[in-house]
Amino acid sequence: MTKLTLSRGLNEGLRKALENDPKVLIMGEDVGKLGGVFRVTDGLQKDFGEARVIDTPLAESGIVGTAIGLALRGYRPVCEIQFDGFVFPAVDQIVSQLAKMRYRSRGQVSLPVVIRIPCGGGIGAVEHHSESPEVLFVHASGLRVVACGDPADAYAMIQQAIASDDPVIFFEPKRRYWDKTEVDLAGGLAAALPIDRARTLIEGTDATLLCYGPMVRTAVEAAAAAAEEKRSLEVIDLRSLSPLDVETIYASVRKTGRCIVVHEAP
Repeated sequence: MTKLTLSRGLNEGLRKALENDPKVLIMGEDVGKLGGVFRVTDGLQKDFGEARVIDTPLAESGIVGTAIGLALRGYRPVCEIQFDGFVFPAVDQIVSQLAKMRYRSRGQVSLPVVIRIPCGGGIGAVEHHSESPEVLFVHASGLRVVACGDPADAYAMIQQAIASDDPVIFFEPKRRYWDKTEVDLAGGLAAALPIDRARTLIEGTDATLLCYGPMVRTAVEAAAAAAEEKRSLEVIDLRSLSPLDVETIYASVRKTGRCIVVHEAP
């Protein structure tokens, strides 16, 4: 086990995907020479070259449109949207093309594209840099929408997303990029929770807290504070927002009788 930040967990997961499949590409604004504004892709262009880790123009619709074309040719592109509020120029490509191609082709064509989006507030940034647009993508048919909450999940889930034949919107909690936990880099993904399953982090009896991404740590800290007042909160990290693991949610709420949803999104 190795103690890593969430940012480093993503970096190691991306590195593993690049090593395991020559069709995996990373593309985005400043992902190469700079290593990304949050250094998630730090060192990857140096090790894998400019043909695998590609610095793109400042044009989100162009990034996603190019990724769609690459996926149609058999590649597995991973796009970085530099900040959550920058994704809107690409929404047409994502919703009108990326999400629709499998249905349009009656299942004959898949588009294994991952779109990484740093999300949420908490870093003192201005508008366009502290948004939570996940609801837009959850309500678009044909997309998987997931959010990692800690370094171990970041490491495993980014690899699972890249391996998926479905397009995946991958939300990363920017306020948690520097949080550290133990990550099993040697264990592989065999023991990892499936990407569409929720995880019960704390068991409780008085109420269920549903959270994801940046609010996971907040909910765990709230449960600890509640325990000091003799209240027992069950904390569930949803991990996948679409599809939603309703069985895990239902089982918890049947037990506790109360459900509180904790998120930053409008």
